[in-house]
Amino acid sequence: MREIILGGGCFWCVEAIFKRVRGVLCTEAGYAGEWEFSSYESVCGGDGNVEVVKISYDEGLIALESLLEIFLHAHDATSRDKQGADVGVQYRSVIFHRDEGDAKIIKDFLQKAQKNYAKPIVTEVLPLKFYTRAEDYHQDYFDKNPHQAYCQALIAPKIHKIFKDH
Repeated sequence: MREIILGGGCFWCVEAIFKRVRGVLCTEAGYAGEWEFSSYESVCGGDGNVEVVKISYDEGLIALESLLEIFLHAHDATSRDKQGADVGVQYRSVIFHRDEGDAKIIKDFLQKAQKNYAKPIVTEVLPLKFYTRAEDYHQDYFDKNPHQAYCQALIAPKIHKIFKDH
C-alpha cells in the first residue's frame, strides 16, 4: 500500500472522485502544511494549511502517474489559490509527498504534463510536514449528502466528467 496527499480545491470534491478510482483503497479528508494541528476554522481563517485528501492505494492496481493524471483532470492546476468559487490558500493546488522517489515521479509527471496546458501549472510539490485528519462531518461528505445543493451543482458533475473521460 502507498500513500499520496493531494490538495485541489475543496476536499469534498477530491475525495468523492478518488474514492471511486479502482486501486484506491481508502481516502481521508484532512489538512496539511506547516501547522501540526489544524481545524476547518483555522484553515478557513488562513493558517496556511491546505484542504487535502490522503489517498491510500495499491500500486499493483494503479500507478502514481495514473492518480496524478486524474488529479490534473479533476481540478485547474493552473489556478493559484482558487478553484471555482473557492478562493484562498487553503484551496491551492498541491501534492505532498513522503519520500524523494515520489517527489521525482511527481515533478517529472508535471513537467511532461505542462505541454498540454497554455498557462503554467502552479501545482506545488512539497514534502509532508504535518497532516491532521479533518472533522468527521467532512469525511465521505458527498456520499453522506448527495442531494445537498453544493454536491449536486459541483461535485456530481465533476465525478461524471472524470469517469466519462477515463
